[in-house]
Amino acid sequence: MGVEIRESPVSDEEFEAMREFVHDYLAASVENEDEGGRMRWYPWHSAEYRFNHILNVVDIAEKIAREEGANVDVTRVAALFHDIAKLEAEQDVHAEAGARIAHEYLTTHGDYPESFVEQVCRAVEDHSYQGDLSDLALETRCLIEADILDKVGANGTALMLLRMGYESRTHMDAAEMVGRVIERGEDAKDRVVTDTAESIVHQRVKRVRWFQEWLEAEVADMDVDDTPDDVPTDVGGS
Repeated sequence: MGVEIRESPVSDEEFEAMREFVHDYLAASVENEDEGGRMRWYPWHSAEYRFNHILNVVDIAEKIAREEGANVDVTRVAALFHDIAKLEAEQDVHAEAGARIAHEYLTTHGDYPESFVEQVCRAVEDHSYQGDLSDLALETRCLIEADILDKVGANGTALMLLRMGYESRTHMDAAEMVGRVIERGEDAKDRVVTDTAESIVHQRVKRVRWFQEWLEAEVADMDVDDTPDDVPTDVGGS
């Protein structure tokens, strides 16, 4: 583990242009569909939520990449493009669609090394991989871990509580709903492999456990077992 120094092929200005492209692409994906886009029946499937998720993943992935010695530019650019097709393609093909969009952008908006473009597109294409992360390139590993971690912790808790309100559940369901975030965190502990990601997930799960304990202590008669078993845990998608 450690930082590997490499010359960056992506300037700050170029990265900002990519950021604006992704933002505008997501917005257009919603505007171009008569019914408001795929899966728009919850607020967090909006272009605004998806772009915020992408920026969160960029920040986390970049942190993991720097600590683990991965290529930071490959990781952060792949993170920026990883969900660009999420609102227009079906879940099982959005990664491949995103890789095609990233390839087209990178080959028409700059003179990036072919190896750089290939690594970015491979990471985007593989970011939905469900197997052992140790089998993947380090940059892809950093991206997947960041994607997992964005649903764990305070952000994941806020999204779960938002879903609770949107489904007209009462605040008495809150502790159980928060428990679903803890379950996701425990699953994340088993999935991530880098030391940096393991540290982040332990910290985030600890915060959520504290919040659940505070809820149970402050709300009379709150029982974490009262919520029906059909409460979903897939808030925000992947």
